[in-house]
Amino acid sequence: MTSAAFDVLGIGNAIVDVISRSDDGFLGRHGLVKGSMMLIDEARAEKLYADMGPGVEISGGSCGNTMAGVASFGGKGAYIGKVRNDQLGDVFGHDLKATGVSFETTSATSGPATARCLILVTPDAQRTMNTYLGACTGLGPDDIDEARIGSAQVTYVEGYLWDAPAAKQAVLKAFDAAHAAGRKVSITLSDSFCVHRYRAEFRDLIRNKVDILFGNEAEITALYEVETFEKALAEARKEGKIAALTRSEKGSVVIKGSETWEVPAAPVAKVVDTTGAGDLYAAGFLFGFTHGKPLAECARLGGIAAAEVISHVGARPEQALKSLI
Repeated sequence: MTSAAFDVLGIGNAIVDVISRSDDGFLGRHGLVKGSMMLIDEARAEKLYADMGPGVEISGGSCGNTMAGVASFGGKGAYIGKVRNDQLGDVFGHDLKATGVSFETTSATSGPATARCLILVTPDAQRTMNTYLGACTGLGPDDIDEARIGSAQVTYVEGYLWDAPAAKQAVLKAFDAAHAAGRKVSITLSDSFCVHRYRAEFRDLIRNKVDILFGNEAEITALYEVETFEKALAEARKEGKIAALTRSEKGSVVIKGSETWEVPAAPVAKVVDTTGAGDLYAAGFLFGFTHGKPLAECARLGGIAAAEVISHVGARPEQALKSLI
């Protein structure tokens, strides 16, 4: 196996986040479920945006946030995701490249606009996401450069990609290319609602394709349709893969076969916005993994990154994560 040009290559929905503070009353008036991610159409996006309070525009998308985190640790990252050649598309590309992540996916020249996610943050720091996928739905197998995939130690994808059939085919092509090159593949379950939509496909994917699984407590219990985290852990253990599972203030649990590592959460003075906590946990874990760290240390790095990102508004680090190790 040749040496890797990249530590991690991420494939995800290229989205610009619009983050606004809100309250339970606003969520109720618009029929929104707190803490969920809902797919919306362009008309709904315009209506919500018009009714929201002042917002901050920050390039995001789950996998994009993870890749920015990998770069913040000093890792070498690349990203594949689809934007339109419009203003938000330019913003996304500039922001990601500015973090040090390689981004070479060709922009769409026609069709839907660049995706945006309207994120409403309530006083309890919960985030409710309303996503217009837009140009993301144009991501397909033609955007997957197999040689580029083979040049990364780990290919990492977000479960949200299963909402677009062409993107799913792109992921499967990438996974096959990674394994053909002797590399690892990883997926995050993304959201418990996403798990409910694609449970059977995700379980088959984890059993037959995935090397490293990320999820939180709600997602892993939804995946195995059990009531407790302990039962979900037992089911996940049967897959024989590495699973890194987060539990908010309880920290995280990493399993590999019969082995288990429980790692406490990193301290945080005040939780301001939980947006991106799981994304940055994956960043720290994958940075550690691709640099030969023990799995417990990978989880510790993930916790450090998650703690940094929940201490402020926005899903990308505000300070260099390598300075926190």
